[in-house]
Amino acid sequence: MTELTDLGVAAIRDGVRDGSFSARDVAQAFIAKVSAAKALNAFLVETPDHALAAADAADTAKAAGEDLKPLAGVPIGMKDLFCTKGVPATAASLILEGFTPTYESTVSGKLFAAGAGMLGKLNMDQFAMGSSNETSAFGNVISPWRRNDGGNAALAPGGSSGGSSSAIAARLCPAATGTDTGGSIRQPAAFTGIAGIKPTYGRCSRWGVVAFASSLDQAGPMARDVRDCAIMLEAMTGFDAKDATSLDLPVPKWEAGLSPDLKGKTIGIPKEYRVDNMPAEIDALWQQGIQWMRDAGAEIVEVSLPHTKYALPAYYIIAPAEASSNLARYDGVRFGLRDLPEGANLQDMYAATRAAGFGDEVKRRIMIGTYVLSAGFYDAYFTQASKVRTLIARDFEHAFETCDYLLTPTAPSAAFALGEKQADPIAMYLNDVFTVPASLAGLPAISVPGGLDAQGLPLGLQIIGRPLDEQGVLNAGLAIEQRAGFVARPEAWW
Repeated sequence: MTELTDLGVAAIRDGVRDGSFSARDVAQAFIAKVSAAKALNAFLVETPDHALAAADAADTAKAAGEDLKPLAGVPIGMKDLFCTKGVPATAASLILEGFTPTYESTVSGKLFAAGAGMLGKLNMDQFAMGSSNETSAFGNVISPWRRNDGGNAALAPGGSSGGSSSAIAARLCPAATGTDTGGSIRQPAAFTGIAGIKPTYGRCSRWGVVAFASSLDQAGPMARDVRDCAIMLEAMTGFDAKDATSLDLPVPKWEAGLSPDLKGKTIGIPKEYRVDNMPAEIDALWQQGIQWMRDAGAEIVEVSLPHTKYALPAYYIIAPAEASSNLARYDGVRFGLRDLPEGANLQDMYAATRAAGFGDEVKRRIMIGTYVLSAGFYDAYFTQASKVRTLIARDFEHAFETCDYLLTPTAPSAAFALGEKQADPIAMYLNDVFTVPASLAGLPAISVPGGLDAQGLPLGLQIIGRPLDEQGVLNAGLAIEQRAGFVARPEAWW
């Protein structure tokens, strides 16, 4: 018999509805799995009572013959960037240690209203700044995957949503929330062999989500497969008057609209994504993905995104600039950490609190952001980067005149060992080379697992779509998923 923790969102939802098992049985199975997997350091806070309360509500509703909510019986993980009422939210930073929100983020509130229970808050890169989950103030998240070369090096689960990706891959939860500023849903999904979608900017409310870069941050789901992502996305999205960037549009029925048939669709292959020193395995998977698209009925064309080479430099000006502004609120006055040396004045308290509370990567980005926003350099850096961002968005518009979706690799490599790139920030930033352009343009994009490299580690393919075409992105992702037949999973060592 299949273990309950091997089931995904759709299977759990349907099993609870048809009486194959109770929601409490599901919750208890996942709670036990989470408790036994502390070696992964995926969860910062465990909330078994929340998961059990939601499960009992689902079982009670079923016993009473009531219609069950869309996610009734489904326990999920919540990235610690989402404020959750009565449960600590730290953004994996010491500066927010001890902060317990008295309110619920819009996204978490929507998921709970849909019947989901919360297994706990998931570890992440501090303030979502990182690509390996090594910047958390509460220790590295470890990927459940291992190389098959006989070594036992601990691998990065990707970042910043590394706790989410590790927990899903290890079967600690069937799905989780993530956030994506420059690739932080898609890259960790690729590293751990799961699916993850960043919707169009504005689809998911940012209210109650700790801010990194406000014009880029976007919440999205991470799950075992495309269908589960579609189910989660339906529950997460919708207009929110509390968020000025929220899109006032109806929520489509993405699960009902899933289809792997791409007849009549055109897939664009951006020639600029063939970067120098790309591993042969990444290129081979990309070529295989092109063949899968043809098999699904799509036509393949080459397209050009000429400003792609400027995307990373522009991103690492714009994102730190917005971060330096957003993180100014953490000063030791209103909430979180306060470091007040004896005899210190207010300015001393600001400096001591921020020095003690922020990690090295956060400090680095604050300093970069403050520099590019300073009076003497604003036009030279931030203004120029904003212009490049416009050109990148225009490149996508032109490409979509001749194709419906773009197919690219998700990341330039498989998962690397923890510590392998930590000493070189530039090497770490290059992990986002394929994901950042879609983020700058605010486009929907999904990563789905396509295969394994020679060391037995997952590799992902990315589909990028037009604004608001999450359905097309999901369908193209489903076409890849069905043809890839990816069923590999990490062997439990934790």
